[in-house]
Amino acid sequence: MSTAAFSLERDAFGQLILIDAAGQRHEGVLPVRAHPVSAPLEGIALVGSDGHEAAWIEHLDTLPAGLRALIEEELESREFMPEIQRLDRVSSFATPSAWEVQTSRGPTRFILKGEEDIRRLPGGVLLISDAHGIQFMIRRLSALDRHSRKLLDRFL
Repeated sequence: MSTAAFSLERDAFGQLILIDAAGQRHEGVLPVRAHPVSAPLEGIALVGSDGHEAAWIEHLDTLPAGLRALIEEELESREFMPEIQRLDRVSSFATPSAWEVQTSRGPTRFILKGEEDIRRLPGGVLLISDAHGIQFMIRRLSALDRHSRKLLDRFL
């Protein structure tokens, strides 16, 4: 289905309703990213409450602003992966260690249990899991300031 062949609206409970080209209503649809880390704007399925794909979006940027805003709003409410923008302090270079960082969602502190909780992904992306299973992302290591890279290098 092409991205222009449907519309979206919210019901009284705030759930998304997709209206396809034939006028059929699909209630309770959820956007699901095919590649949430490596290509977050590409390949988004709108999945109905029955678990079947109701629409496919090749690239989020191709949608009209209103549709895009609804989908981004829904994704944001379901996904939580703050991006680390700066490392302020680590308690120790041995694990477990407490990290104080600045993220896209504000300052926070978490415990890194072990070096194995830092995963390298293609494209230079790092995923860091804290002691509670919350995932933090560093999209580009080179974008961090020198102090942050120096602290992080001790764990890589």
